[in-house]
Amino acid sequence: MPDNEIIPIDQILPNKLPIISLLGRPIFPGIFTPIMIANQPDMVIVEQAMGNDGMVGLVLAKDEDESLDAANLYSVGTVAKIVKRINLPDGGINIFISTLKRFKIKKFLSKDSPVIAAVTYLEETNDDSDEIKALTRALLGEMKQVSENNPLFSEEMRLNMINIDHPGKIADFIASILNVDKKEQQKVLETTDVHDRMEQVLIYIKKEQELLRIQKKVQAEINEKIEKSQREYFLKEELKAIKTELGLPADSKSSDYQKFKLKIEGFRFEGEVKEQVEQELEKFNLMEPSSSEYMVTRNWLELVCSLPWNAPDNTDFDMGLAKKTLEADHYGLKDVKDRIIEYLAVKKLKADSRGSILCLVGPPGVGKTSVGRSIARAMGKQFFRFSVGGMRDEAEIKGHRRTYVGALPGKIIQGLKIVKSRDPVFMIDEIDKMGVSYQGDPSSALLEALDPEQNFSFRDHYLDLPFDISRIFFITTANTLDSIPRPLIDRMEIIQIPGYVDSEKLEIARHYLIPKSLEKNGFKKSDVRYMRDSLVLIAESYARESGVRDFEKCLDKIHRKLAKAIVVDGLNKGRKKLVVDRDAILKYLGKPIFRDDDIKKATKYGMSVGLAWTSMGGDTLLIEAVANPGKEGFKLTGQMGSVMQESAGIAYTYVRGIAAQNFGIGADYFEGRQIHLHIPEGATPKDGPSAGITMATALLSLVIEKKIRDRLAMTGELSLTGQVLPIGGLKEKTVAAKRNKIRDLIIPAGNEKDLDEIPEHVKKGITFHPVQRMEEVIKLAFRL
Repeated sequence: MPDNEIIPIDQILPNKLPIISLLGRPIFPGIFTPIMIANQPDMVIVEQAMGNDGMVGLVLAKDEDESLDAANLYSVGTVAKIVKRINLPDGGINIFISTLKRFKIKKFLSKDSPVIAAVTYLEETNDDSDEIKALTRALLGEMKQVSENNPLFSEEMRLNMINIDHPGKIADFIASILNVDKKEQQKVLETTDVHDRMEQVLIYIKKEQELLRIQKKVQAEINEKIEKSQREYFLKEELKAIKTELGLPADSKSSDYQKFKLKIEGFRFEGEVKEQVEQELEKFNLMEPSSSEYMVTRNWLELVCSLPWNAPDNTDFDMGLAKKTLEADHYGLKDVKDRIIEYLAVKKLKADSRGSILCLVGPPGVGKTSVGRSIARAMGKQFFRFSVGGMRDEAEIKGHRRTYVGALPGKIIQGLKIVKSRDPVFMIDEIDKMGVSYQGDPSSALLEALDPEQNFSFRDHYLDLPFDISRIFFITTANTLDSIPRPLIDRMEIIQIPGYVDSEKLEIARHYLIPKSLEKNGFKKSDVRYMRDSLVLIAESYARESGVRDFEKCLDKIHRKLAKAIVVDGLNKGRKKLVVDRDAILKYLGKPIFRDDDIKKATKYGMSVGLAWTSMGGDTLLIEAVANPGKEGFKLTGQMGSVMQESAGIAYTYVRGIAAQNFGIGADYFEGRQIHLHIPEGATPKDGPSAGITMATALLSLVIEKKIRDRLAMTGELSLTGQVLPIGGLKEKTVAAKRNKIRDLIIPAGNEKDLDEIPEHVKKGITFHPVQRMEEVIKLAFRL
């Protein structure tokens, strides 16, 4: 055969090929490239091919995890001739191949390794049309733009496009170097029509150009930011150098550091506090302002420097002025005022005495909260108030740990930061309305704060340093003690504040409420005059509650209507003093809310009047009993609690026992009737042990068909043997009796000592009857 004769490729390419699976991407014809062989089956195929004609088939695997499975291979691949083989130190081999032509697998002759397949070679459909030439130019032009933005492309093109003179091969080469998905490359490999193949590759080049454009834009933005930050850095360094030359602080951090250092040195800390604060200060000095912990440490140091560590106690106060201030701000409240004067007297004798912890307990509207400000003013101290009603998170009291985002100190430390004093007056409102949740129990957190034996080294979670809060004068308020944990009650001095009777409300209105309301609504004190009977009418018919809030609302309403009458209707053009009498009250407040017939009275047999204590103050309790024919039974209604139900059962047993002995009423009376005992206002829950004698009196009145005497009320617990046992809350119950116009009040003999605690103006007009036995109650109630 002559040397210059060209052998047709179909005559030298074998019809059977050993198959090597490719994992990453397919290899196109017309490329000279190395391949690394690592697995043993492919190494066997290479050995066999090198011993024969050096031909292997390269086929892309669909799934890389199952590459050795014949069913996992695509049907179209590339035949390649192994040119050189190099053994690698790790046991693998590196082969250099020259790819020749596309083939399609007809069938697998051997599906086990080594995989042998019968193949048929694919011919390209090509023409020399102007459209093909245009596509070729377009491919080369677009690829030139891509190579200008990517030096790796241009290098690879320079090495591999030396002998490319066929449009199909140009498309194959460009497809092989573009960063497209392997499935898209396989699609190009399987396309035998050169025109279609070139169009596909042209689309991929356009996508690559768009990606490069976006990449270039992002890179430009990043470079711009870097250049800006570098410029700012150099300017800041120059500014630092200038400030250093002028003797000024170099930056805000240095200024903060010097400020904190001077303040901390002035506090003269010792022990743990000194060690911890100095450690945090030095850590702050070493931090970069951009650090995530920078602001956390700065805020902590700022708090430390804001607290009154060494603020002097205020001992310069006038006892006479303090007493006058308390009297001027509040009417009554003798126990509270006496306790404050005692505290100030001790403070005069012992300047470093600790603060006190008072708990003011009483119904709403009696002045518990407002008295706190008066106490602070009388003592010449700073005042801070916060409410714990509805609080469920103990961190509100003891602070959050600094590790949390947005951490803050507790209310006590926040208050000290605000008042800048070591011995202020702190008022904690609504201490009986705290809740418990998964975030902790605030009442338990208060145990340390309100314990004189612990609060000299109170440790807030955020501050995490011992701080002496023992000089704080704590005042807490509550409507009832029932919901306050017993350990917390033990730490406080309880002062009960009963509700006001009508005479007290009149004095409070004259001295405090009327001047305050007149000023609030634009009047002078001399513009309006109230008649005494008009104030009595407000107290009796519109504001019968224990406190004076409703009374104040009534006054505000009257003054608003007076203001409207003056401005809109032209009332009092002569600017005479306006007189508010009973008619004016009825005109401005409307029909009375309470009437005399609203006063609870025992109007027929089977009824009695008792007294109850509630969180709203004292209240009267009307008890009714009726007997219906039928099978013997005892029915209770009116939302009675378990304790009151037991008291009712004792009263029924006692009355049934004495009915036959003392009144000649046999057992047949009870056996033929069902007794029904009811307490009106059934929507209101009721409980407690102090209504025993009241229920027994109502039942006895029903049985003997005799009405109890008028304006008589009673309170006391009953035993099965007829003893009258002591009760609590006598002061509040007496106020309720006074408000209900009771003249005779039966009380247990064991409570006779409590009468000394009730003010004389409250007891005035009421005759107290201490009793030891139920027989005495019966004689007083029925005049027997």
